[in-house]
Amino acid sequence: MDFSTSMAVTAAGMRVQSERMKVISENIANADSTSPTPGADPYRRKVPTVTSKFDRELGANLVQTGKTVADKSEFRSQYDPGNPNADKQGYVKLPNVDPLIEIMDMREAQRSYEADLTVMDATKQMLAKTVDLLNK
Repeated sequence: MDFSTSMAVTAAGMRVQSERMKVISENIANADSTSPTPGADPYRRKVPTVTSKFDRELGANLVQTGKTVADKSEFRSQYDPGNPNADKQGYVKLPNVDPLIEIMDMREAQRSYEADLTVMDATKQMLAKTVDLLNK
């Protein structure tokens, strides 16, 4: 694998992890939101997907962000009879977002991003050393 391919592969990985962190951030921001209208469903957790595509020009597989899909798990419910969105039993539907899971996913995405960044830095250093050797 040459330097440009290495840089392209790591850059694609960084873009995917960045998009993944955006979706996770949106989930965290909406973890406690209720529906805007009584009786409607609250925010539904989003799950980012990743696909792989072969790039003929580079001769390598590159990852890319796929479709963001809705998590079909059940909504949480909380007893709050004074809430205007409460049902007849006094329960309010809350998003199916577990902040602990989102934080773990965010940490994983961050570490993957950092790993890609480390590879990119190492590639840049090798490229600089190669140029130095060629100039001698």
